[in-house]
Amino acid sequence: MSPSLRRISFAGWVGLVVNLGLTAVKLAAGIAGHSQAVIADAVHSLTDIVTDIALIFGVRYWSAPADESHPHGHGKFETLVTAFIGIMVAAAAVSIGWDAVASFGRPAAPPSVIALIAALLSIVVKEALYQWTRAVARETRSTALLANAWHHRSDALSSVPVAAAVAVAILDHRLMVVDRIAAVVVALFVLHAAFRIIRPTIDQLVDAGAPRAHRRELERLALAVDGVESAHALRTRYVGSEIAVDLHVEVDPELSVADGFEIARRVKRELTERGPNVADVMVQVEPRKPDRDGA
Repeated sequence: MSPSLRRISFAGWVGLVVNLGLTAVKLAAGIAGHSQAVIADAVHSLTDIVTDIALIFGVRYWSAPADESHPHGHGKFETLVTAFIGIMVAAAAVSIGWDAVASFGRPAAPPSVIALIAALLSIVVKEALYQWTRAVARETRSTALLANAWHHRSDALSSVPVAAAVAVAILDHRLMVVDRIAAVVVALFVLHAAFRIIRPTIDQLVDAGAPRAHRRELERLALAVDGVESAHALRTRYVGSEIAVDLHVEVDPELSVADGFEIARRVKRELTERGPNVADVMVQVEPRKPDRDGA
C-alpha cells in the first residue's frame, strides 16, 4: 500500500476511534441528561462510525491495480464508497428529523448540565477532527476521505444548536421545546452535508467531464510539448477521484512513425506528471491538416 493510501486508512481509523468515544459519551449524556437533541446528535455520530468503516475497507479495493476484469483500475470503488457515505448521512438526517417531529407535545424531564457538556465536547473534538481529516484528504486527493471530513464537520455544526438549545432549556424549563426544535435543525444540517457529498459522486458515476479550468490546463500542457502543433478532441472522465484523458494531437506529416510515437509519449508524461490529478492519458497522433501549412 502506498504512503498516501496508508494515510487515508490511518485517517479512517482515527475517525473510527474518536466517533466510537463520542457516540458513547453523547448517548450516555443524552439519556442521563434528558436531552433528545443530544441523543439525536449521538445517532449522527453513530453514522460516522459506519462511514469510517466503509472508508477503511474501501481503500483496499479502489487502490488495487488494474486487472483483466477492471482494465481501467478500481477507482470507481472510491466513488461508490463516497456515495455510500452520503446516503448514510442522508438517512441519519431523516431519522433524526422524524424522531424530533414525532416527539413534539410529549412530556419530558428538563435536560441537565451533563447533556450540555457532551454537546460542547462534541463541537471541539469534531471540528478538530474535520480540520485534520480535510488536510489529509487534500494531501492525498481522496474524494472519499474529503466526504468523511465533511461528515465530521456536519457533526460539529449540528452540535452547535444542540448546545444552545440545551443551555436555554436548563436556564428556563418552560422552554423545553427548543431542545426538540434543535433536533430538527440538526437534521437539516446533516441533510445539507449529505447533498454536498452525493452531488459530485453523481457526476463521476455518469462520466461527467472535468471542470473547464482543468480541461484548459490539459490543452495548455499538451501544446507546450515540442512537436505538437495543435490539440483537439479532448475528452475527460473520472475514475474515482482521478481523471482519465483522451485527446488528439497534430504533428508535422513528414515525421516518422517513431517520432510521432515519441511525441505522444512526451504528451502523456507531461499530462500525467503535471496535470490536475491525471490517472491515465490516451493520445491519438494525427498528421497536420494541409490547410495548416498553407497548402
